[in-house]
Amino acid sequence: MAAVEQKKQYAVVKDFKGVNTKNNRTVIENGEFGWLENAMPVGFGNLRIIEGNQVVNASAWAANVTYMGSVNISNNEYVLGFQDDGSAQYVNLTSGTKGNIAAAGTFSNSDVMITQWKNERALIIDPNNGYKTWDGTDLHDIGAVNLVTVTAGGSGYTAANTSVSFGTPNQANGVQATGEVVIVGNAVSEIIVTEAGTGYTSAPTVTITGDGSNATANCTILDQSGTDIATFSGRTWIASDRTVFYTAADTYNDFVNASAGFLTITDSTLRTNITRILSANNFLYVFGEDSINVFSDVRIDSVVGVTLFTNTNVSASVGSSLKHAIFPYFRSILFMNEYGVYALVGATTTKISDPLDGVFTSIDFTDFVSGGQCLINNILCAVYNFKYNDNGTDRWIQAAFFERKWFFTNQLTNSYFVVPGVKDGILNLYGSTGTNLYQFYEDATNPVEVDIKTALLPMGDPIRDKQALKIGIEATLGTVPILLTAYVDSESAQSPAIEFANSIFWTNNASQTIDWTNSSSDIIGWLAGISPGAGYYLYRSDAKMYGKYLGISITSDATPFTINGFQFEHELRARF
Repeated sequence: MAAVEQKKQYAVVKDFKGVNTKNNRTVIENGEFGWLENAMPVGFGNLRIIEGNQVVNASAWAANVTYMGSVNISNNEYVLGFQDDGSAQYVNLTSGTKGNIAAAGTFSNSDVMITQWKNERALIIDPNNGYKTWDGTDLHDIGAVNLVTVTAGGSGYTAANTSVSFGTPNQANGVQATGEVVIVGNAVSEIIVTEAGTGYTSAPTVTITGDGSNATANCTILDQSGTDIATFSGRTWIASDRTVFYTAADTYNDFVNASAGFLTITDSTLRTNITRILSANNFLYVFGEDSINVFSDVRIDSVVGVTLFTNTNVSASVGSSLKHAIFPYFRSILFMNEYGVYALVGATTTKISDPLDGVFTSIDFTDFVSGGQCLINNILCAVYNFKYNDNGTDRWIQAAFFERKWFFTNQLTNSYFVVPGVKDGILNLYGSTGTNLYQFYEDATNPVEVDIKTALLPMGDPIRDKQALKIGIEATLGTVPILLTAYVDSESAQSPAIEFANSIFWTNNASQTIDWTNSSSDIIGWLAGISPGAGYYLYRSDAKMYGKYLGISITSDATPFTINGFQFEHELRARF
């Protein structure tokens, strides 16, 4: 008696949900992926292959970059690069020009940080070489007048006829300090600094003139180093060890007047030192390795003129030592540490990186970890850049997050550092390798290496074996031929490679491909089953694979296209 023909069954996957490395491929959801590199799960039936990088400026930097930051000065967008030889350069994203900020040896070879004041200047803090400012043209030591001491009050002075002046700055185009004189009993009692100045490398002379005589004074200049800097509530804030220093109201350089000051955090919640200060969402966030404080409600006491603010601890157990991996994202602060990525919303920290748990053990946290927010396919994403040990091979990849979904990208062989920056009103991500500056996710003609592994599907019955008969990959293509290499996976094996192409190749009897060219000597691709601009194409093939679970792996080196779905035809076989 003839055997009963097995009924063919089908499965289609279109609900794309992102990568999940925490769980085995046999138990992740149908729309999740065991690996997802350079493919963005935008939505249902929309797995979009991303664009490659574009060179912004070759040899933008004089040496290897150890830190990059972005600022806007006079409506010009800049990326500033600080190198391991202590030099600094800029690339103007608006004009595309580059130039020097400082020669080698000016800055420390690591741990320099920047922010911006209004859109007037970049503020730069160096752990060893102090506080500096760059206005798009000149670099100055802040070198502000810090303390004025009246050494002799003199006699015969009246307030109306007495003034004070400070010597000119040592550095060209620095800001000259100014002040006012307080007279008590016809003697000079005090000198109030009204402009602290910049560009002083040594204390300027203090000259008192008026209708009296014999008054003298001297001053000191600011020598403020630190490990991070931020602008918040009309002031500059500088972190150093466990202390945060802040300037007087509406200044970036006045650390001497009444509304300037400092706060040293003595609470045990900060176990070591401050690693990062960040201004966002009407708060100044103060990060330690395992704690987070927020400063808020900054105001000036109406009686004595000192600055008041609240200091609240919002996390006594979770923080980060990765200062370049802390940034705002919508109304949240995202931060990465050695065991996860967290979102701080209000006073609540929530881990959002559970799907990446299988990756964290292979991240090299001794090297740079950096990140920022940027637009990918016009969707605002949070992106982290790190060195990843991929089965014994170290490589730099990016983990991107949006709408509770994660995917990976690989934009450069060695993307040591990334920073967000704005160009033409669009928030982009910029990366550096060696001395070059690149814009990520920008060039549709630059192919990326795609690596996709779907879930291993039980096909409705995890107990029974399945025989794969056919697979299909639905895609929306442009006019460029797209080549895919696919594999049918089971829980224990992988099929031989299946080469998919939507183009026809002409070969000679030696199996060599014959190129067709037009009158401009351009190579012409012959498209199979799709006319230019037609869009939809179904890659399909017979498949040979047995297993209780079936899935598909895809690799490609292609310009952007969109995968719309995965199709399986299979038959059920024996149980157990």
